[in-house]
Amino acid sequence: MKRFLLVCSLFLAALPIAAQTASWKIDPNHSAAHFTVRHMAVSNVTGTFDKISGSAEMEDKDLTKSSVDAVIDVSSVDTRIEARDKDLRSDHFFDVAKYPTMEFKSKKIEKQGDGYKMTGDLTMHGVTKEVTLNVDEPSSVITDPYGNLRRGFSASTTINRKDWGMTYNNLLQTGEAVVGDNIKIQIDVELVRKKS
Repeated sequence: MKRFLLVCSLFLAALPIAAQTASWKIDPNHSAAHFTVRHMAVSNVTGTFDKISGSAEMEDKDLTKSSVDAVIDVSSVDTRIEARDKDLRSDHFFDVAKYPTMEFKSKKIEKQGDGYKMTGDLTMHGVTKEVTLNVDEPSSVITDPYGNLRRGFSASTTINRKDWGMTYNNLLQTGEAVVGDNIKIQIDVELVRKKS
């Protein structure tokens, strides 16, 4: 009997430890999506979406098994020029009245160098397309002054706005577009877990 129990104990010890997946919330007060677009082919215009919400399921032992869902309030666009922001919210571009949010849902995460490659569906302006984000290694977990756990990560990609049906533009006399097609995106996210 003792031998049987010993064999069982050794067998159980040899089994892989179950992966621990933790649920995190995106902290909207400390997260933002930044973008850069070419203006008149001579300079860059930058802007920010200030309202991001969502969640992440993080598996620290194998981050490729994690997932992220994020929602951006498109009306929160801010380029520091109210007239330009109003135009971006109009049906010339985002058409906020019809499409108030953009959403990203990850489908696959792969290790890539010092970071990761996250592939998922981006729904914007009523169109869903697959995109790939380059993601930095997430920060280590810290405890804030209120006892909550926090960590963060950054991600970047470049998309063509026309792929999402945003084709409006004006042309200069030289034939150059006033607004470029390619949009560089930088996302900074802070995640939080409430104390037990």
